[in-house]
Amino acid sequence: MKTYSISEVAKELNLTVYTLRYYDKEGLMPFVERSASGTRLFKESDIEALKIIECLKSTGMPIKEIKTFIDWCSDGDSTLQQRYDMFMERKACVEAQMEELKKTMELIEHKCLYYQTALEAGTEEIHKKNKIEIPITD
Repeated sequence: MKTYSISEVAKELNLTVYTLRYYDKEGLMPFVERSASGTRLFKESDIEALKIIECLKSTGMPIKEIKTFIDWCSDGDSTLQQRYDMFMERKACVEAQMEELKKTMELIEHKCLYYQTALEAGTEEIHKKNKIEIPITD
């Protein structure tokens, strides 16, 4: 079975070696084996697990909760419901983030149109004359 060094894994996942060491220190990588000299030996399945950790982290999940998830995975099938619930909660959080980003995008698109019109007219005065205002949305 092929193993990978910490630097190979860091490069593959676009992370720093420091980040991977931090994850290990925080207990997020109990699955990673070590050589007799203490060098971490990553397997393909470890890299896949780290991709899930990165996914959870990108949703804003705190390291402590990610550790809980990893522990649940180690506990096996008895924690399937907890893991499912955790992902459902993450899904709801990401959907809320997407909704906020959609509103942000609408405002950005409006400002792009505003400045495109001003550029074509050579002045922002066009907006004052035409009384074009920014819509306020809640």
